[in-house]
Amino acid sequence: MWEFSMHYLWWILALVLIAGELLLPGYFLLWIGVAAAAMGVVLWVVPTLSLLAQAVLFALLASAACLVYARLLRPRIERRAPGSERLNRRAEQMIGQRYDLVEPIVNGRGKARVGDGQWLVSGPDLPVGATVEVLSVDGTTLKVRAAT
Repeated sequence: MWEFSMHYLWWILALVLIAGELLLPGYFLLWIGVAAAAMGVVLWVVPTLSLLAQAVLFALLASAACLVYARLLRPRIERRAPGSERLNRRAEQMIGQRYDLVEPIVNGRGKARVGDGQWLVSGPDLPVGATVEVLSVDGTTLKVRAAT
């Protein structure tokens, strides 16, 4: 009769789990599939390992693979680029930037050129052409001070 080595079954299980990850993404089946592939390698090296030992070792490898992912890999993968917390808040991206006034700030209100548009600004009275630095944002108004 045709003999089938046990390590091949572990590798097939690994392929099934990793394929399942493609259908149900979430990074969970991937790491269990990696553990199954590792079990295939272990059984290739030590083919006399009992079924109980295989089950216990697989459980340990799967737990370790998921733990390594959760503690080490996931935080690195999900690391955000600097400034991405303000990605969809354009006005907050302007904090710290410098712009020139196109209308003087009189009684605390004026306008600054930002790109090809103009934004309302509030701050100390300053003449047209003065450079201002954005300190904060209040709705659609930039709070500014004279740039030094």
